[in-house]
Amino acid sequence: MAIRIALHHKTSYRYDRLVNLSPHEVRLRPAPHARTPVLSYSLSVTPQDHFINWQQDPYGNYIGRFVFPEKADMLEFTVDLVADMTVINPFDFFVEKYAETFPFAYPPQLTTELTAYLQVEPSGPLLQEWVAAARRDLLAQPMGTNDFLVAINQRLQRDIAYLLRMEPGVQAPEETLQKRSGSCRDSGWLLVQILREMGLAARFVSGYLIQLRADQEALDGPSGPAEDFTDLHAWTEVYVPGAGWIGLDPTSGMLASEGHIPLACTAMPSSAAPVSGYTDKAEVTFFHEMTVTRIHEDPRVTKPYSETDWQKIDRLGQQVDADLKQQDVRLTQGGEPTFVSIDDMDGAEWNTLAHGDRKRELAGNLMHRLKNHFAPGGMLHYGQGKWYPGEPLPRWALNIFWRVDGQPMWLDASLFSDEHVDDGYGSEDAGRFAAELVKSLGLPADSAIPAYEDVLLQAQREQALPRNLDPLQADLDAPEERRRLARLLERGLGRVAGYVLPLKARDYDPSVMLGTSWRTSPWPLRREHLYLIEGDSPIGLRLPLATLPWVLPEERDEDFDVDPFAPRGALPVGKKEKEKEKRPVLGLAAGKGADKTADKARKPAAPPAPARPAEPDARDVIHTALCIEVRAGRLYIFMPPLKRIEDYLALVTAVENTAARLKMRLRIEGYAPPRDPRIKLLSVTPDPGVIEVNIHPAASWNELVYNVSTLYQEARLTRLGTEKFMLDGRHTGTGGGNHATLGGATAEDSPMLRRPDLLKSLITYWQVHPALSYLFSGTFIGPTSQAPRVDEARDDNLYELAIAFQQMDQVLPTLHEGDKPWIVDRLLRNLLVDLTGNTHRSEFSIDKLYSPDGPTGRLGLVEFRAFEMPPHERMSLLQMLLLRALVARFWRQPFQAKLVHWGTALHDRWMLPHFVAQDIRDVARDLRAAGYAFEDHWFEPFIEFRFPRFGTVVYEGVEMELRQAIEPWNVLGEEVSAGGTARYVDSSVERMQLLVRGLTDGRHVVACNGRMLPLHPTGIPGEYVAGVRFRAWSPWSALHPTIKVQAPLTFDLVDTWSGRAIGGCTYHVVHPGGRSEEGSPVNANAAEARRFARFWPHGHTPGPMTVYKEERNPSFPMTLDLRWQAY
Repeated sequence: MAIRIALHHKTSYRYDRLVNLSPHEVRLRPAPHARTPVLSYSLSVTPQDHFINWQQDPYGNYIGRFVFPEKADMLEFTVDLVADMTVINPFDFFVEKYAETFPFAYPPQLTTELTAYLQVEPSGPLLQEWVAAARRDLLAQPMGTNDFLVAINQRLQRDIAYLLRMEPGVQAPEETLQKRSGSCRDSGWLLVQILREMGLAARFVSGYLIQLRADQEALDGPSGPAEDFTDLHAWTEVYVPGAGWIGLDPTSGMLASEGHIPLACTAMPSSAAPVSGYTDKAEVTFFHEMTVTRIHEDPRVTKPYSETDWQKIDRLGQQVDADLKQQDVRLTQGGEPTFVSIDDMDGAEWNTLAHGDRKRELAGNLMHRLKNHFAPGGMLHYGQGKWYPGEPLPRWALNIFWRVDGQPMWLDASLFSDEHVDDGYGSEDAGRFAAELVKSLGLPADSAIPAYEDVLLQAQREQALPRNLDPLQADLDAPEERRRLARLLERGLGRVAGYVLPLKARDYDPSVMLGTSWRTSPWPLRREHLYLIEGDSPIGLRLPLATLPWVLPEERDEDFDVDPFAPRGALPVGKKEKEKEKRPVLGLAAGKGADKTADKARKPAAPPAPARPAEPDARDVIHTALCIEVRAGRLYIFMPPLKRIEDYLALVTAVENTAARLKMRLRIEGYAPPRDPRIKLLSVTPDPGVIEVNIHPAASWNELVYNVSTLYQEARLTRLGTEKFMLDGRHTGTGGGNHATLGGATAEDSPMLRRPDLLKSLITYWQVHPALSYLFSGTFIGPTSQAPRVDEARDDNLYELAIAFQQMDQVLPTLHEGDKPWIVDRLLRNLLVDLTGNTHRSEFSIDKLYSPDGPTGRLGLVEFRAFEMPPHERMSLLQMLLLRALVARFWRQPFQAKLVHWGTALHDRWMLPHFVAQDIRDVARDLRAAGYAFEDHWFEPFIEFRFPRFGTVVYEGVEMELRQAIEPWNVLGEEVSAGGTARYVDSSVERMQLLVRGLTDGRHVVACNGRMLPLHPTGIPGEYVAGVRFRAWSPWSALHPTIKVQAPLTFDLVDTWSGRAIGGCTYHVVHPGGRSEEGSPVNANAAEARRFARFWPHGHTPGPMTVYKEERNPSFPMTLDLRWQAY
């Protein structure tokens, strides 16, 4: 990211008569040690009849000495400069060992050299008191020098209020402390004196301050100026051995960075005046003008598009929508964006672990925020997510369900238990709720069965513990079994754990309110009570179902899932129930019409354990149950599995009405509602390292924009981010992806099933345009990744795919739209897989298109799994718009190109950003030809995000630009680990791209670490590109472990006519000063500073240089692989 600004500064003096002007000294040229790159500088002076001499004062500052031979009535100085606001890390410095902690003493020689900056002026009582208090509070024990400088700077900033003071000169430190206020020059000079009093060399700085408006408002603290701003400013510099002069700005309490451009640094303020001189006596009018203007901005993830560009994108989205509607495509679009904590990017739960307490807390906060936007009448459901081998517990799933027709699914949100509040309920409250719900459902009063933990089993387990181990004292490091036992013992083994209500919906009966009535049955128990299976999961997951009477399969009454293609009518809407009716009513306000008199201030006893009934017929025993229990003071309702959404809604309404009558809050868990297009779902779930949000599909561009923008904004307010940073400053997405799903409002409406040739067109288009696979992908790509291309490392698979496409071309024209939807699954299911045959881990996943596994796999959905999480919502929306435009185009005209056998070029040519950018421009040009005005530069934010530029150098008219390229990581063979066997990923190999412009063929060559780059012409005269592949670091287990680290990379621009390098640059994998970063960068600015610190615009090989030509690697002709021995 680069922002170039133009600073304009005009100082004007108008006199009421002609006056003599003495020689003037002007200190308005950036000092030699300014770290902000100043690309151009101009100083113009009026009157134009003058002489100028540039010189340097004793401190090394530039001084322009102007002599005016004639009288004048105006004196004007105008500065114009252009600066590159490249991010500078103010803490990027080294400190000598003896100066790492404060206080320290300068060596004698250094003390002599710094004498002018150590001279202390006579101090008054206020200054002495301030310094003494600072010593007492900060230096009771030795303190890190960096920490001390930050603390003393911030302390002064808090004590001295800033004010704009127009009077000339600088206040004495004593006056500033007395007034407790001052201008920037006053607090800057005060800090100089404070540091000198404490034994540190310090100097006064006058310069320019540039502050640019932030792209995003800060979540913590001030966001900075509302508009871009510049002014003359003053601050302090302190000398630290090893680091040199470090800028401290006591006005802001921060260290000086790229926005501080020093003009004069002196031992005393009087020597740093921007303009000094005198004139004849006259009346003078003073004018001062300063502006800052952005003249260039690289695309960046915090502001990928200007408002003008976004309006164009939005208009294009409306146009694509109109085309989709006109063609009756019926497309819906959803996704699975992922997020990480912005406060703890290095934590295990945000890198490797799926579970985590903080992750669960943030997910709950996000769920409630999203419900307020998308589903105010929705139902919260705390369900069980996926359970993968090796994980000790299943993952959780926080779900929001709501009705498509706008009717509320749950009326009173206050009846949901608060995430952060213990409701104080006990088992007797669960009994009250069970009794009231049984009555509401019209079931016998003794239908609810008390459930108990198995006392004998738990007692045996407790007896088996070591004598000196208290099972109630569980800690976070204890094994999961110990923690589980402690929770059970805390709850109490002899008490009722909850209530089980065997429950099943009867067949639909239109004469019954809502069409649903319920039946129950006794459970024949071998023991005197219902004892739960061991564990601490919800009791609905621990029912002893295996002890119930067994029925032969042919005698069992099967409940079949509703076919996704079955016709569906409108969902029932409840009407106000009559006073005498107690049946729950869907859509009825909680508690309305219910008989409340019997429940006022009355706590009915828990239903007694039922007497053992006569043995029922095995076929009449219901094996599904609703469960009611209290855990951690909260009431939980475990929903039974139901096949019809109408039954589920009726039961939810009964539960809500019961809660309203008893004024009890609860959580709903257990089985989720059956899949139904009349119900929408948004779920928040954990994945390794991320929180994943399965967002509901949108039927239009406007709805998609609202959904995605709202999700990003609410996630950020929850302190969840969309990006991560590697230790070396490389920018990545969350690592969890941003999978996009395409389908229809119903499975029958799915464009992929109605027109399977659309899926064929998309797969073919992705295959012939590798940029679509690699520009939007994550860091880990290749055949063993989570979303491999169909042709990665599987040439035979591409051949078989071509045959499948031939069969589609033969069969599909003979079918009507939507006939035989299973054909597309049967033709492609065994080809869209990874190397192990996993049908889910594929760039195009059709697991939920028309799978033979069951109704949940026949949803008409295609998932694009190779998309990484974009850091900005508008980047994500452009990805979605690209998909929508391609669907509209291929619906109108199927894509008929042949598949391309890329071979090894896939991991050679298409790993380089130049060719990826070239290919995505081809895609944009193709869409423009189809009538969709995609502009090439809309994809530049993705280029900068995926392939960051490290630096550019120019020597004798030849420019070299270094960018990050893509490197597929190798998955190693199986190795023994603590949990069994594991396959590690070797990420120690990196790839860079060097782009050269202005090169003279036959004269110039470029070498990397002494080896010639295989430069490939780009089609533009004098422009060439090549890749470099190298071992960046040495992991303990890697492919080719005998190859040592091949960094840093030294790039030489060699003039073969003279046999010497005429310039070069150096790329370091780690900080060249040997700094070992303790954690990942906290934001994009810190990451950028780390990246730029690793690039040197110098460092070519000295002396005569001969570069031998190497034969190009036939498999990878565009890449120099330093691991490969050419000779």
